[in-house]
Order: sequence, then structure tokens, then C-alpha cells
Amino acid sequence: MQTVTIECPEAVLATLNLSPEAFAQEARLALAMKLFEMGRLTSGQAAAIAGVSRPVFLLSCQRYGAASVKWDDAELEAEFKGQQR
Repeated sequence: MQTVTIECPEAVLATLNLSPEAFAQEARLALAMKLFEMGRLTSGQAAAIAGVSRPVFLLSCQRYGAASVKWDDAELEAEFKGQQR
């Protein structure tokens, strides 16, 4: 696995009241979430980047305002076809 390094001013860590380790974890999850939201990664790939399980990643979507599933109108119609209202 490759390692990517980002620089972060200490003032940002102080403002967020996070240790470097906690900030790194939050940054990994935020990056993975955005790439997933953009459709660039699958949920499994994003979970691997975030360092969490796929279920944990999908359950975290709501906290970041990202949809955990993306269904188009045809998929929704097919899913609920034949069900009573």
C-alpha cells in the first residue's frame, strides 16, 4: 500500500482539538467519503482507504451527508414495482 503525506499546520490541530493521529484518521475518512460520493471509488475501496470495515463506512455516510446508495428512477421503480401503497 502506498503512503501519502499531507502537511497540516499545528494551529489547525489545536483548533480542531485533535491529535495528529485522530486528524489523520478523520482526514482519511473524509477523503474516502468524498471520492465515494463522486463515484470514483466503490464503498469497499473507500472503506479500505478509510481503514474501516465496509459496514462502518456505509453507516458513516449519513454523518458526512453522502448517500450510501445511489439508485436512479428506473431502479427505484423496479424495486417497488407491484407493492401496495
